[in-house]
Formats: sequence, C-alpha cells, structure tokens
Amino acid sequence: MRQSPFGAALLAAVGTDVTGRQDESEAVIATLDSGRHLVLEGPPGTGKSTLLRSVATHSGLPFVFVEGNAELTPARIVGHHDPSRVLAEGYTADAFVAGPLVRALQDGALFYVEEINRVPEETLNTLITVISEGELHVPRYGRVTAAENFRLVAAMNPFDAVGTSRISSAISDRVCRIYLDYQSDTDEVEIVARRTEVDNPPLLTAVVNLVRATRKHPQIRIGSSVRGAIDLILVAQSLAALKDKSIGDPEVTKRATMTALSGRIRVDEATDRSPEEILRELWMLHLGGEIGGGEQVGLAAPPDPTRSNSAEREGQRPPGKATAP
Repeated sequence: MRQSPFGAALLAAVGTDVTGRQDESEAVIATLDSGRHLVLEGPPGTGKSTLLRSVATHSGLPFVFVEGNAELTPARIVGHHDPSRVLAEGYTADAFVAGPLVRALQDGALFYVEEINRVPEETLNTLITVISEGELHVPRYGRVTAAENFRLVAAMNPFDAVGTSRISSAISDRVCRIYLDYQSDTDEVEIVARRTEVDNPPLLTAVVNLVRATRKHPQIRIGSSVRGAIDLILVAQSLAALKDKSIGDPEVTKRATMTALSGRIRVDEATDRSPEEILRELWMLHLGGEIGGGEQVGLAAPPDPTRSNSAEREGQRPPGKATAP
C-alpha cells in the first residue's frame, strides 16, 4: 500500500516553518490526506501562502503556482494550441502547449491559486469539473485525468477587500475552507524575530504592539499585517547603521515607522487625519517619545482619536506649515 505524503512527518516539518498554526496545519494536512480540495481565507499577512508552500515543500509533491487576478483567463490556466504547429501539423497533441492546470493534473501536483476570489467567474467555472470529477476536457486535445495526489489549494482575502468578489456556490460547495485570523502577539513577535534575526525582545514586542494597534484604531479602516513589523525592524536596522545610532533610537524608530507603515494602512474616509498623523500617535504610545533638548520625553498619552485634524493643528504649528514626521 502506497504511503500518503500527508502524514505526521509532514505536520512536524511544517511546524518548523510556520509559527503558531498547529491547529490550522493539522486541518490542512488532514483535508489534503482525505482527498479534498481546500481554500484558506484570511486577512493579508496571516501566513496562508507560507503554510501552503511549506506543505508543498515538505510533502515532496510538485507545486504549480498561479496568481489570481482579473486577467487570468481559462486559456491561460488550461493552455493553447501553438498556431505555427497547427498550420504545419494540424491539431495534434504535440501542438498543444499545456497551461498550469493541465500540468498540475498530469503531474499530480498541488495546484495553488493565490487570491482565488480575484479570478473571473468564467475561469473559476473551468475548475468545477476538475475538483468534482478529477478530469478536464480540452477541445481538440482530449480528456486530461487528474493523477494521484492532485489537489486544488487556494488562498483568498476576505470578500470585502478591494478587488475581491464572492466565489460561486458551485465552487465553495466543492471545497473545504479554513479561516486564518491574525496570530497572537507572542507568535507575531517570534515571526518578526525569525525573519529579521534581531535579538532585542523589548523592541520587537513594542513594534509588534504598534502594528497590532493599527488594526484596532478607530480611524484606521485596514491596519498592517505582521509584514509591516518585519519591514519596520529591517528598515530601522539599516537606518541605525547609516546614522551610527542604536536600532532603538527614537529618531530611527520614528522614521522607520513612517516608512514601513504609512503605505500599508488605510485611513477611514470619515476622518481628515493623515496616515502619518495617526502613526505619530501610535509611535508615541508604543516606542517611547520624541528627542528634545537632549532628553528623551517619556511616554505620552495618545491624542483623542475623535479630535479633529483642525483642532490638532490649532496652536501647535503655524498655519500653512507642515510638520515633518
């Protein structure tokens, strides 16, 4: 009897790559071992791709990757006939150029579709027979039957993310779904430490707490994932070397915060505050204050989030002048 590649050894190996996802890893491996297809759903930066890539790497199975977007047509995933060979030879098997889906079916691969809910419905319809019957009929080429261990594994952001749409019930009824939320603060600190190789627990914790605060701030519609914390630490590390300062220096962490996070957060349309203003507030709260008069000012109470931008400007800086972050 052939041993399944989806077993306890795979779970242990995945655990060395993925932090804080024991339950989800077990569910993913059990789903694939049972012969089912799978969709992982969750916010950006919650480790969906990392988990699926780790499963592919340690299972030893071929891995075929497709990036989901509005331009992913059926022909791009199935394949096409080479026009020059068709003219010379006709519609032969050799004239067909296999797309990623056909290759995955033939090789018994994990067919990974990233951001599947950005894929046009016409293309998703191509997958229905594949995941329900294990085969695909290609005009003028023939039937392609799925080899052993072929699985569709897909990831998607929540439906309300920009550019996404609901996947049809015909697809969702044929796949299992696992939701991945943000990990705990302890897990995120460990992830940042792994990815940056910085050994400074107090700084790592403060940075992770700042990033996590962007997800709960009342004036931020979409906060940063743990990738923002990773980039903040890496930028601070390089900036500290350039300025000959410590990585935890307030001037360094403040500039790194603005650089790493200002493009990642989405401010609520109802506020007139800028991303930089909100990030200055969170930086003051979590990373320790300003440099002024040769002394570091201690932690300041965060500004009232409901206070208007115009009220903040009044009496704090001359009209018409901007304060650099």
